[in-house]
Amino acid sequence: MTSECAVVAAATTVAMNSVGEACTDMKREYDQCFNRWFAEKFLKGDSSGDPCTDLFKRYQQCVQKAIKEKEIPIEGLEFMGHGKEKPENSS
Repeated sequence: MTSECAVVAAATTVAMNSVGEACTDMKREYDQCFNRWFAEKFLKGDSSGDPCTDLFKRYQQCVQKAIKEKEIPIEGLEFMGHGKEKPENSS
């Protein structure tokens, strides 16, 4: 087993819950999809696309809703994707 596969295998056995309880099942479904794609396709040179994009978008929306509901301050933070482009003069 390569070190990359060992990392993927370890990641599949240690599952963290999501910030929102309602999002945890979606997170696990996305994690399984991504880990399978990463190990079976990406690490073998097939980077043609991520089949888990729709799962990720649904999970992202769920997490964003949970953060708002829990009033977790996230002002100025960019998380879970490409929300905003960086200013040209940023370092």
